[in-house]
Amino acid sequence: MRLHGTSCLVTGAASGLGAATAERLAAGGARVFGLDLASRLGAAPVVDGVTYVPADVTDREDIRLAVARAADTAPLRVAVNCAGIGPSARILGRGGPHDLDLYADVVRVNLVGTFTVLVLAAECIARTQADEDGRRGVIVNTASIAAYEGQIGQAAYASSKGGVVGMTLPAARDLAQYGIRVNTIAPGIVETPMLDSVSEEFRASLAAGVPFPRRLARPEEYAELVAMIVSHDYLNGETIRMDGALRMAPR
Repeated sequence: MRLHGTSCLVTGAASGLGAATAERLAAGGARVFGLDLASRLGAAPVVDGVTYVPADVTDREDIRLAVARAADTAPLRVAVNCAGIGPSARILGRGGPHDLDLYADVVRVNLVGTFTVLVLAAECIARTQADEDGRRGVIVNTASIAAYEGQIGQAAYASSKGGVVGMTLPAARDLAQYGIRVNTIAPGIVETPMLDSVSEEFRASLAAGVPFPRRLARPEEYAELVAMIVSHDYLNGETIRMDGALRMAPR
């Protein structure tokens, strides 16, 4: 799948994985539409080829409008789901049982939001003209290694990301007839703004647990993996761990 002359949709594009991905796809010649909450877009980097669109992945009308805007510019070929939240709470903690509304919020953003973007983007991509090999597009979702080794306090987050992993293969099978591939990346610990509040000592301890390379992952490495998935036409229905062989301990 070639990027040049196409449009791409990236959620969570104001920072971290989404920002790096939007920049990488734009560098490949695509016109990128970066979606994020309006409150976050003020801090988004200015990148040639990236147009920011205020949108909430839990609002299907926001996503419909963003998809239509992207498709009006050039054929929509790629959608990348990077938007997500990761609050921590134990099932039974010092303050009482897990907030059930919090659990629902995490699943709504991370899983239902991902599925919403996948469905509405796929609907649009399926209407485009296929190339000579029947290819129409690629959808890349973001899970986490917490889907496999969720830690203490990650019941909600691990549930939501486990759902993303679980829907990858059936989504790829559903969309195969339209020439749309679906893959998922499960990152380990990535150097994103979510870690800005932790100390250098804690950062170093996280990096020390990674077998190799013994450091945190970089958003640009995630973005490069997205670009590889887009270009690799035989990669479909797969979840790829990007974690330096890290296997998370209980805490």
